Amino acid sequence: MGKIIAIANQKGGVGKTTTTVNLAASLGVLEKKVLLIDADPQANATSGLGIEVEEVTQGTYQLLEHTANADETIIKTSSPNVDLIPSHIDLVAIEIELVDKDEREYMLKKAISHLRNTYDYILIDCAPSLGLLTLNALTAADSVIIPIQCEYFALEGLGKLLNTIKSIQRIHNPDLDIEGMLLTMYDSRLRLSNQVVEEVKKHFSDMVFDTIIQRNVRLGEAPSYGESIIKYDASSKGATNYLNMANELLKKNRQKV
Repeated sequence: MGKIIAIANQKGGVGKTTTTVNLAASLGVLEKKVLLIDADPQANATSGLGIEVEEVTQGTYQLLEHTANADETIIKTSSPNVDLIPSHIDLVAIEIELVDKDEREYMLKKAISHLRNTYDYILIDCAPSLGLLTLNALTAADSVIIPIQCEYFALEGLGKLLNTIKSIQRIHNPDLDIEGMLLTMYDSRLRLSNQVVEEVKKHFSDMVFDTIIQRNVRLGEAPSYGESIIKYDASSKGATNYLNMANELLKKNRQKV
């Protein structure tokens, strides 16, 4: 039975999409069957896996609208063992279109529940907001990974996200778990980066992944070539970080079984 993990933080620029794409690719290399669902209208995860966004005719929008079923929206990617449900800018409209629908928070959950039997992991790349798209992702998920950048405003808005998660646990998804907080964009030369790591670990201790994603030029370059860091430069620090994170995730879930 596959596990569904949402990667969420309403703050933009914290490494959500970078994490989703590269964690998916790393799990794929470790011979896990992965589905990445791009639930962000910016569609960066889609283009980051080499798919032309303009050519997407069926994806997350059609899935949530129920004009296509999940199997019709899944496409293969060039990353080993990684499939994708792509996004498109038209996903922006879904929040308005679903607003008066019954059980609007459960649209994604209903659409993908049967895919658990096909994939080891289903990763959902969330939009940088706490709107209906993110609510759907968190209602469908078993757990959530929260990327936190090692920068000045790191903890800003984190309380609001944690309150949203508590509210979803109470109303829509009592089984939702926090998989962990992932520290990203770490630069060991900066005192601020080290302070943020210290602060987050002090406040959240066991909830924080041991793996820290370091600032890495190659990580920033890879999406412009439509490739994960594993494919773009497997020997880079970024690739090592995400492979370590994937191994940590697998180990953690083996212990939970």
